[in-house]
Amino acid sequence: MDVPSRIDSGDRGDDEVDEGQRGFFGLLGSRIGKQRGDAAANLHMHEALLLLQNYEESGQGWFWSTDARGRLTYITDSVARLMGRTSGQLLGTALTDLFLPVDSHGVRQRTLPFLLTKQSKFDELPLRSAFEGDDRWWAISGRPQFDAGGKFTGYRGSGTDVTAQRRSAEDASRLALYDSLTGLANRFAISKKLDTTLAAFAQQQRSCAIMLLDLDRFKQVNDTLGHPAGDALLKQVAERLLKIVGDKEMVSRLGGDEFQIILPDIEDRGKLGDMAADIIASLSQPYSVEGSRCIIGASVGVAIAPFDGRSSDDLVRNADLALYAAKGNGRGRFSFYSSDLHTAAEDRRALEDDLRDALVRGEMALLYQPVVQSKSNMVTGVEALVRWTHPDRGVISPSVFIPIAEEANLIWELGEWVLRTACEDAARWPGDMRVAVNVSPIQFANADLPKIVARALAATGLAPDRLELEITESVFLGDTAETAQMFKALKDLGIRLALDDFGTGYSSLAYLQSAPFDKIKIDQSFVRDATIPGSRNGAIIAAIVALAEALEMETTAEGIESLDQLELIRKLNVSHVQGFVYSKAVPQAELLEQAEAGSWTIKPAGPARQRNDRFSLFRKVGAIHDNHRYAVVIRNLSATGAFIEGLLDVPIGTRFVIDFGEGQLVTATVRRSMKHQQGVEFEQTMVSDGNGGLCTRHRVSPYLIAAATQSTSALALPLFTTTSDWKAA
Repeated sequence: MDVPSRIDSGDRGDDEVDEGQRGFFGLLGSRIGKQRGDAAANLHMHEALLLLQNYEESGQGWFWSTDARGRLTYITDSVARLMGRTSGQLLGTALTDLFLPVDSHGVRQRTLPFLLTKQSKFDELPLRSAFEGDDRWWAISGRPQFDAGGKFTGYRGSGTDVTAQRRSAEDASRLALYDSLTGLANRFAISKKLDTTLAAFAQQQRSCAIMLLDLDRFKQVNDTLGHPAGDALLKQVAERLLKIVGDKEMVSRLGGDEFQIILPDIEDRGKLGDMAADIIASLSQPYSVEGSRCIIGASVGVAIAPFDGRSSDDLVRNADLALYAAKGNGRGRFSFYSSDLHTAAEDRRALEDDLRDALVRGEMALLYQPVVQSKSNMVTGVEALVRWTHPDRGVISPSVFIPIAEEANLIWELGEWVLRTACEDAARWPGDMRVAVNVSPIQFANADLPKIVARALAATGLAPDRLELEITESVFLGDTAETAQMFKALKDLGIRLALDDFGTGYSSLAYLQSAPFDKIKIDQSFVRDATIPGSRNGAIIAAIVALAEALEMETTAEGIESLDQLELIRKLNVSHVQGFVYSKAVPQAELLEQAEAGSWTIKPAGPARQRNDRFSLFRKVGAIHDNHRYAVVIRNLSATGAFIEGLLDVPIGTRFVIDFGEGQLVTATVRRSMKHQQGVEFEQTMVSDGNGGLCTRHRVSPYLIAAATQSTSALALPLFTTTSDWKAA
């Protein structure tokens, strides 16, 4: 069928324009009819064209043609109108102007201009309409046309609407890459994203951090409120994460209550720690789910490429190990990966086995820390603190073994022993001094708790009002009727209740109206920075005190260590104080000795002002000076400095680079020197590692270290040139 390949719109008359508006096949039929005189053939052709015209008008497909310059000489009018134009308005327009460049929508091709230039045929090429308001996809096919002499004259082609198919494919792709519940990327998508990011960053020697998040106590929401409530809660968690992180493509839900975040170009552990703390604080705020108020928490593990792994498998595995450490150290924490976590994980498993027999072997003991009336310095009570003395490892911190006991389902047996022993000891004290015992959320959720308390009181003869149970805010997980019933059952015994760690993320005035607390304990995190200029913690403490007084409750400030902190607490009218400024925890024998002397008063003593937290330890590190490396031991560490041993007679003012290992370098200046011991001040403060320890904010990249091994001049560390006559001790 010899169809004219182009219509020169500049030479058309009005009749030809009208014919063009009637449609390509109507025009084509009239012209062919004029050229052929054979009636039978003309009739056959006319019928064929009517069928094609009917197809065109049905909307199932459409046709187009261009001249040699790629400008439209025909387009189905109904399709032109879908594009917001008429066919007459589009004639003479470049075919490529009808469609958006496909690479601007993430499709891997730019074939239409290329194929038109190369005069190549093409089939079912997916293209998106370029006209505003027309969000359609078209599948375009075309064939180049040539005259008798082989000269290119243009294109003829067809198109079909594939919008529905395209959207269906996009929906399927979305389901494959995104979590249907939260809309976040799923495990497959984030894994692919991490692979490509790390591969690109390795070539560019850039860093990339990831965070793994696990929700604390989420299972209790599912168990108490049901799975639909759990799903609604996960949606709110996703929203809070996006608000902090910002980039939706970098946040994923791995499944269940696990989430992962990719943070490109961040290796500053100060910033990462702040973000992790913000995430934990945000996710720990109360939620409203299906009319119920519930509270969960979060633990976070952080790993940074290339320091903690260069492949996605290594990085995720190490972030997971850091998450395990954060959960093991009490939950509601973050932890950075370090190589010693591998050993710590093995130690933790061994400790769990040993903990199962610790009570039977008599390795557990109670110490008692005095709670002092702030104005009179008189001891009015004590808090029972459990200690574990391991036969091989010595004293193990409760922050280590209590989480193990909770996970290993040993907390109920341990908690019952602590309660009974504390009551037995307290019954022997003269006077009416009270004893406070911590109750974990797991114990509080056990319906047998009131019976256990009643049995302990009956067996020891301790007056109920001398026993105080300290309960954290996390027991208000769902504000259920069971919680209210538990409070009533405990108060019916005549005991006292204290709200522990008030203000650490779960606080709500609502439950203070109904829960029968006798005391609010102000968390030491508020006390710690209250004396720092510009801190708002003092105002917060004052508000808590005013609230407690209005509700006729006592207040206890925890963790008071310095005299300026004590002075502030007294000014703010906090009724009781607990901390090293008065006394550390003491054994039963020492307590009896003090209490039997009559009223027990303690004179406060301690540093005049708050100091940075100091950690006593024995850690071997390297001290680099004048291109020499010396082995030294850190005996005391704070964010701003350290106390080291191992060098003799080092002049004050000498500068070192302290190598903590794993790329952690910090410049330090000697401020005190006493024979083989030196006090050094860090040039840049260290930051929290999330688990009660410290780490450097930045690390030397393995890329730089690798380069230095090839060229020693590539890593020109400023190791200084101070002349000195000191030597290794």
